[in-house]
Amino acid sequence: MTRSRLAPGTGIVTVPGGAPVLRTSGGEFLRIDTGGVTGEDLVRRLTGEGEPEEETPDEGAHTAELTRLVQAFEAAGYALSTPPRAPLAGRTVHVLGDPALTAPVVRCAGAEGAEVHRITPDGVAELARATPDEGAEGRVAVVWCLDSPVPDGLWDTADRLPGRRIAWLRCHREGAHSWIEPLAAAPGDITSRHIRLRRLAATPAHRELAAYWAGHRTPDTGPRPTEASAALIAALLTADLIAWAEAEAEAEAGEGEGEGEGEGVGAGAGTGRAAVLPARRRLRRIDLRDLTLTEHPVLPVPDVAPLPAPAAVRTRAGTAEARL
Repeated sequence: MTRSRLAPGTGIVTVPGGAPVLRTSGGEFLRIDTGGVTGEDLVRRLTGEGEPEEETPDEGAHTAELTRLVQAFEAAGYALSTPPRAPLAGRTVHVLGDPALTAPVVRCAGAEGAEVHRITPDGVAELARATPDEGAEGRVAVVWCLDSPVPDGLWDTADRLPGRRIAWLRCHREGAHSWIEPLAAAPGDITSRHIRLRRLAATPAHRELAAYWAGHRTPDTGPRPTEASAALIAALLTADLIAWAEAEAEAEAGEGEGEGEGEGVGAGAGTGRAAVLPARRRLRRIDLRDLTLTEHPVLPVPDVAPLPAPAAVRTRAGTAEARL
């Protein structure tokens, strides 16, 4: 006999002198109509206490009613018949960059069930060049963490990963700020190139920002990531990976929003949690001095339309042509 368990975050509260109530993972309290089942029996069944016992004929009706009640919990998502699967189980995550940041990312992603591998920039380039593997689509991610601004051209090759259906997630530091860029998982998603163009367009100091990125700056004075700030960055990156894995699982089950825009992908996608910016539309900035976090919505930069081909025009005399 399979014993159901309460779903993570849910619990049953026994009000003294009253009927039991369900506290959902979102903090709501719901009354339970237990029918002829006692609250104690329901709690024992949902928490898996005790061993199954032989039933007498008189107990058959009671057991059937208890089973129907538990099935109602399962159908509503408040109970699970099997232990929950780790959110990144079955996913492969390649990590590279500065050790102060990559070490906590490896720990966090591994703790959530991912198969984590170290990789080099050459390995990333090989992934970007490789023929897409249909069996691995939606199951492989690359996370690149830098404790510095991004040198010109460093991430150009990695920007091709979403075209291979490989998730592409990255972060970098500029002075006292660390930036976590949106996760890109499919063609048309936001790449590092898009982020650079958007940030240049959003500031009147675009020439200075471009020069800063190009390396025309004084030596870095920090602050360097501390154990606390690195753990925060790793946790946020892992949360984006979990959002990606959940969305891919929904798509595999036929419940996803489809490819392309990816608006359904993000923390809370398909889960009923409070609406937030999707992981694939969210640029986050962490101030390393006080660990404050800000989020900024961002969209891809459409390709620029090509210039029209030169057209021939006639002169006033109508006898000669000039090329525009």
